[in-house]
Amino acid sequence: MTEDNKRAAGAEVDLEDMVASSDSGARKPAGTPGKLLVSIAAAWSLFQLWIASPLPFMLGFGVFNATESRSIHLAFALFLAYMAYPALKRSPRDRIPVQDWVLAAAAAFCGAYMFMFYEQLAERPGAPILQDVIIGVAGILLLLEATRRALGPPLMIIASIFIFYSLAGPYMPGILSHRGVSLFGLVNHQWLTTQGVFGIALGVSTSFVFLFVLFGALLDKAGAGNYFIKVAFSLLGHYKGGPAKAAVVASGMTGLISGSSIANVVTTGTFTVPMMKRVGFSAEKAGAVEVSSSVNGQIMPPVMGAAAFLMVEYVGISYVAVIKHAFLPALISYIALVYIVHLEAMKADMQGLQSSNPPKPLVRKVIGFLGGLLLMMITALAVYYGLGWLKPVLGGATPWVVAVGLAAVYVGLLKVASNYPELELDDPDTPIYKLPQTRPTVMVGLQFILPVIVLIWCLMVERLSPGLSAFWATVFMVFIILTQRPIMAIFRGRSDMTADLREGAVDLWNGLVTGARNMIGIGIATATAGIIVGAVSQTGVGLVLADVVEIISMGNLMLILIFTAVLSLILGMGLPTTANYIVVSALLAPVIVQLGEQNGLLVPLIAVHLFVFYFGIMADVTPPVGLASFAAAAVSGGDPIRTGFQAFYYSLRTAALPFLFIFNTDLLLIDVTFLQGIVIFVVSTIAMLIFAAATQGFMLARSRWYESILLLLVAFTLFRPGFWMDMIHDPYREVPPAQFEEALGNVGEDSTLRLQIAGQDAFGDPLTTYMLLPVPEGETGEERLANLGLELRIEDERAVVDMVTFGSQASDLGFDFDQEIVQVLAPVDRWTKEWMWIPAFLVFALVVVLQRRRRDRSAATATS
Repeated sequence: MTEDNKRAAGAEVDLEDMVASSDSGARKPAGTPGKLLVSIAAAWSLFQLWIASPLPFMLGFGVFNATESRSIHLAFALFLAYMAYPALKRSPRDRIPVQDWVLAAAAAFCGAYMFMFYEQLAERPGAPILQDVIIGVAGILLLLEATRRALGPPLMIIASIFIFYSLAGPYMPGILSHRGVSLFGLVNHQWLTTQGVFGIALGVSTSFVFLFVLFGALLDKAGAGNYFIKVAFSLLGHYKGGPAKAAVVASGMTGLISGSSIANVVTTGTFTVPMMKRVGFSAEKAGAVEVSSSVNGQIMPPVMGAAAFLMVEYVGISYVAVIKHAFLPALISYIALVYIVHLEAMKADMQGLQSSNPPKPLVRKVIGFLGGLLLMMITALAVYYGLGWLKPVLGGATPWVVAVGLAAVYVGLLKVASNYPELELDDPDTPIYKLPQTRPTVMVGLQFILPVIVLIWCLMVERLSPGLSAFWATVFMVFIILTQRPIMAIFRGRSDMTADLREGAVDLWNGLVTGARNMIGIGIATATAGIIVGAVSQTGVGLVLADVVEIISMGNLMLILIFTAVLSLILGMGLPTTANYIVVSALLAPVIVQLGEQNGLLVPLIAVHLFVFYFGIMADVTPPVGLASFAAAAVSGGDPIRTGFQAFYYSLRTAALPFLFIFNTDLLLIDVTFLQGIVIFVVSTIAMLIFAAATQGFMLARSRWYESILLLLVAFTLFRPGFWMDMIHDPYREVPPAQFEEALGNVGEDSTLRLQIAGQDAFGDPLTTYMLLPVPEGETGEERLANLGLELRIEDERAVVDMVTFGSQASDLGFDFDQEIVQVLAPVDRWTKEWMWIPAFLVFALVVVLQRRRRDRSAATATS
């Protein structure tokens, strides 16, 4: 074997080890222990499918409540964590030591304690006996050790600090001190209730996340991952820097089904990075493109690295609403990354790979694209309205008719696919000089899109819960894995039914095992993050933190946001994305909302949670610890730190987006109409492309420093036109507080009043805050005030709250007795903020003209 081959083989082993140690566990025991490990993993997947299905309720047994399900879920995760993750680097990987068997059994017992003794614990709420405390202490210690093995020391250390803080409250200095928690109280809160370890985060992992991760694993085992990569290359590989553009699209599609940026880097990067290097990208830049696109896969709905489901619980809005708010920033971020890659290719004058497609005139390409788009839209409308018409006619038989129809479409797509050659798994070390043809590549795997359509249909149209939607999509995926080989072989006339069914069953088994092993880290992370959330709720440290952050930031919201971003990045260096999001959102999301209200910026809670999530993801990129960058460097052979810095540079747009949507919630499609949403998408995409050009220092030609500044100003104006319009014309006029009732009667029904309220907080300290008051129904100010549920007392031009009706709109908004309305701001008629886009586009046109002249001049010089 040559030195190069040895080095490549060694790098491949390191890469597999990196993914295994971070995602599924580095231990692969042989013999009976190995079979037991995969069998328990498969059993975990089957258990999760069982509790998500309607079967327990139909058959009348195996029904578990939420707490029991969480307990069994954690027991599986703990057992597999000790089985799959070695204690130390020097620990054996090919066998499981005796002490790990003992620890695994003990940890699983402690995890399952809530399930096994549920009735007895229910009879003594808040009064644990010695047995409960011993099990609770052992469970917490074993959970912390499992966390260290599966996720590294950082999360374990942070959780330990919060446990210590809970117990040592009276001995803490100054503002940090609290009355303290007894050992019995700590164990009761953290291990025997749903406030700590068995809280919302573990509940989300049990109910939603597992099924989506399992769905992604089955989709990948069926061949969808390879299909997505091939399709992306066949479509984009022949353009300038084509392999890099294909890498972005392939990673985006893989990100739809993957919750791990590191696994995403390795899955797609193994094929895309060598091809990027072949067309002229350096090792670091090729790795950085793969990192940026793979990490962005985690902000892409529907899975979003499990955070989408946590947001449903923490923010208190529907899953569909979370997807709606998260979709636009994720999409424009991806489009901008494709453009960044294009600019890199333009700068270096790179070419694409050779296309296998027969040449077509541009008109035919456009007609073909628009025809395909129109066909998809007509099909979607026909299915939507057809089912809407069929449901009342068919009644209870509708699901069976739909299932038969779906099976017929699936068989039809397999018939189409059988007319084209199968997709082969490419060897990444084999050079590819010619791309696969687009049409055969697309047509041979259309059946993989059906489960994704089922998932989206159940979520968006049927409005089923995320768990049930993922269950039906997974059931369909199981059907596809088992049947696609035999049916395809029959159509191709070379059927070996037994062998094909056996291969399908093996793929299904591997998918069940892989899904469970990929969930070990997430299950452990959500449980350990629950310790931190439990400590926050038990000690009141969240209120202390609000005071500390306010003192550090001097009440300035921008400084608070920067502080939160930095904290997310620092924690994200050691914590998985999901755990990082849980910790930072529990600690700082309420603080940002509260301090925003006190500073006059009313920030929606979903915007703050997305802000925290985005910066948690950025930690996978950021040197010196960005794990995704290390994985990409292992693939590309580049320097990990330089790859990380280059990836961070490419990801600046992802870092800028959270600040933009905090100050302009239009980007999250909050309170916008459908047409406004389309306009916002178009303008935001243009703005992000301009921002990308400014940060890359290249658009039509290399940018001068002043052109980059002008482009940044243009991008800022397109993203936040209200900043300049508010300077030109104040959006509100001040009304004396004593005339509040009159102001309420004068504004339109769809308007809002902006109020500054002075009162007291929960501790009796003075508190001034802002609120937006939607105008209630009514013809006059008096009627509207009554419908609001508010009575005011006017004292010397002061408006004081005299009465708040229980359960009224005023009560929900936070009005309370004896609060004073300090300021009333009523909206005024003015030009809409979007007028500021005109001067921005004029400045952009000026930069385009300057760069075009310079480009033409340099081209003429080169020709002469």
